[in-house]
Amino acid sequence: MADPHIPVLLAPLLRAVAPVQGTWLDGTFGAGGYARGLLQAGAERVIGVDRDPSVFAMADDWRAPWGDRLDLVEGTFSDLDRLAGQPLDGVVLDLGVSSMQLDQADRGFSFLRDGPLDMRMGGDVPSAADLLNTAEEAQIADVLYHYGEERAARRIARAIVAARPLTRTAQLAEIVAGCLPRPKPGQSHPATRSFQAIRIWVNDEFGQLVAGLSAAERALRPGGQLAVVTFHSLEDRIVKRFMQARADAGGGGNRYAPVTQAVRPAFTLPFRRAIGPDADELSVNPRSRSALLRVAVRTDAPAGTVDARDLAMPRLPEGR
Repeated sequence: MADPHIPVLLAPLLRAVAPVQGTWLDGTFGAGGYARGLLQAGAERVIGVDRDPSVFAMADDWRAPWGDRLDLVEGTFSDLDRLAGQPLDGVVLDLGVSSMQLDQADRGFSFLRDGPLDMRMGGDVPSAADLLNTAEEAQIADVLYHYGEERAARRIARAIVAARPLTRTAQLAEIVAGCLPRPKPGQSHPATRSFQAIRIWVNDEFGQLVAGLSAAERALRPGGQLAVVTFHSLEDRIVKRFMQARADAGGGGNRYAPVTQAVRPAFTLPFRRAIGPDADELSVNPRSRSALLRVAVRTDAPAGTVDARDLAMPRLPEGR
């Protein structure tokens, strides 16, 4: 059976963390591409975590030969240290929504396929329709602007409120497109930024990301590796700032806090820059064009904390 999802940056990831050994946790299991790649590369065991339990059935076609070397667990990667239950040799996170979720119209992620306006990756949380049909216009505008960098956020929010109730993805896509100029050839669909922002809002993706990075720091043994693949600048900025902050041994303080005593860094950074796709990958997997891989290696310093204000995490205005 052909894979419905091509894992982005898998080959460079495996090269970056080689040799692959010990126990790894794939915190965004999805179609299992990274987990299978890690097992084939030499991982003794892989714990696959996903907040969407429906994805695990897809692994039935290939997991049998791996036996108890592959353990699948329902949950969120923000809780990965507890879910792992043991020190880890590596953690991999593939952020955002997968192509297989986009392809399932009934999940409500895609502006190209009509379906229920859902967008939930899993768990008992309000759907996109629930939020858009009840939130104040100002809050919707803030979400579109801060989570999607949408310049026409206020205009779109006004149109959403005027058109309520919203129930279908095609309805939302049409509303957004009607607020923006017709795209030129080669430009992305006008609803791209709005759908991204609403999906992040529904699933608390930025809050989950910060919690997951901290959980990985707690779970990794000395020498363990954290590999994160991002797909847009907002989430990449958070990952970059987290790794830089936790690899900085200085005590110079920041604009929010006074100078403190220097602490030992929790990570080292083996690569000065993020790793992107090469021409070969771009030719077979266009989805990889915006992907970036960042890697950090755990030291033996105690796990600490990081101030979320230092991570450039988009935050909605207070009181909204």
